[in-house]
Order: sequence, then structure tokens, then C-alpha cells
Amino acid sequence: MPKLSDQPSTSRSRAVRLDSFGGPEVLEIRGVPAPQAGPGQVRVRVTAAGLNPMDWFMTADADTAVRFGLSLPAGFGTDYAGVVDQVGDGVTGFAPGDRVFGGALSRAVADFVVVDPTGGIAANEAHHTPDGVDDRTAATLTIAGRTASAALAVVELGPDDTVLIGGAAGGVGVFVVQMARIAGARVIGTGSATSADFLRALGAEPVAYGDGLADRVRALAPRGITAAIDLHGTETAHAARALGVPDTRITTIAAQVDGITPTNGANAAPGALEKLARLIATGRLRVPIAASFPVEQIRVAVELQAGRHVKGKVVIDL
Repeated sequence: MPKLSDQPSTSRSRAVRLDSFGGPEVLEIRGVPAPQAGPGQVRVRVTAAGLNPMDWFMTADADTAVRFGLSLPAGFGTDYAGVVDQVGDGVTGFAPGDRVFGGALSRAVADFVVVDPTGGIAANEAHHTPDGVDDRTAATLTIAGRTASAALAVVELGPDDTVLIGGAAGGVGVFVVQMARIAGARVIGTGSATSADFLRALGAEPVAYGDGLADRVRALAPRGITAAIDLHGTETAHAARALGVPDTRITTIAAQVDGITPTNGANAAPGALEKLARLIATGRLRVPIAASFPVEQIRVAVELQAGRHVKGKVVIDL
């Protein structure tokens, strides 16, 4: 992939673009006109962009892309962090030089993004980055943080709960595990044998996924579990049902099960991301960064993230 040597300017910039939908091989770095902030908008000079499974999922084929409102040529990535460098008419609360993070649906891996910070729409947003939160960390928060907050709101954990979390070592799992522990719950997290130490460090008791999951959880928690969050598919949801957890205290994010309420980041309550950022700033929650790559290595980064075995988050530096 060619490397663009020119630095971003007020009129030109780099952006990852797709001329066709598909896998990492369709991603290209292009020189494009720098977007300009209109009324009610701010422009952000992006310093880091976090990757999520939804990034490559929604650009994998035309039918899926249409469901997300995408058309060609398309951008890539949603989570970003950076510095406001342009403010449109009518914007209050943001000024050039402010550090921000947020979401820009399928256009975040670029030198600049333009967003509406007051529109209240997920993945077209900006939030102030607190002191004590670096840009790489801030760039991981929007999609995973929103999703984690929404999932936890469904099951409403407290100190009397024991929760089973499926896919606990993944990009959303690292938030769910720690936020469940902050709520006082006991956490059992599914993962591979190689993720056991990682899960313990987050505060979860590891259990292997796969056949016999319910029996292994029963052995680990003979008094039972009270809630479950399935971040990978349906295995954890079905195991929780087998262990007597009512459907009202089970949720999924990547698949649907009849009778169980699914959730996604768009369901997160107002202020969820600000709360998450404060937890990080005060040292109560940490975000494991599994790997970071320069934008020129976007294909390698996406291949790693799409393998679904990354422990933590993958970030692109711009």
C-alpha cells in the first residue's frame, strides 16, 4: 500500500477508503480534500482511531453496508480521539485546541473527521477527553464503552450478583468485566485457556468456553449465577438459561435469542461515555491496548482485530 508522505493541511488530508466492499485487502490510504466544519459541527484532527468488529463487519459486503447507511466510496473505522481544530457557527462548549473523543461512523481512520457534538446521535459525536486519559485510550471508548454500558443496564448488576460474561477478554468484554466488578458483582468470564491470566487481571474468574460450559460454571459457582451477558454469540446465553437465569437478566450483543433482550451501543444512556472516561481518569478502570499500528499498516491491524483472538483493543495511530 503506498505511503502518502505529505502531511495533513487545512485543504488536503489522508483517509482510509474503500472502492468496493470486502475484507482488509480493499482498504486503501487516499489523499482527499479535508472536510470542513459546517454550522453546528466541529472538525477534529484525529490522532488515534480504535478498531471494532463492527468496522469490518459492516463493510464486508454490500447488503450489510446498506443496513448501516453506507455507500461507495466509503471510509473506515468509527472510534476516534484527537483535537478540535475548527468550530462551525452555533457550536458552544467546544473550542479549537480542545481534546475530544467520540464516534464518526465508518470514517474515523482519517486525518480529520467532522461531527455534530450536540446532535445526540451515536457515532456522530464528540466528548471532552479528561486529563489523565491519553488519546490512544480515548480512541477505544465509544463503540465498546457504549455497548458495555447498554448491556450492563439490561441486567442491572449489584453486590449480590454473580454474572457470567461470554467473550470476556474481547474489546467489549474488558469494559463489561471491570464495570461489573465496580458494581460489586462476582464475575465469571468465558475465554480460551490462553486468556485465563488476562481475565484474572481484569477481575474475572476464567472458565473455558465450548461444550460443557454450564457444567463448568456450576462447579465454579455451586450457588448459581444470577445474570449473563453474551458478547460473542449465543453459547453463554443458553448456558445461563440452563443454569436457571431468567431471560430478563440475560442479554446478547452479537446474536439474537428468542425471549432475550439484545442490546447495542445506540441504547446507551446519555452520559455513559463521560462516566466511563472519568473511571479511567481516576484509575478505577483500565483499557488494555493489545496493539497499535501506524495508519500505513491498516490492513495488518484489521486482519489482527478480525481474527477475534485479540485480548483488549487495537488502535491506529495517525
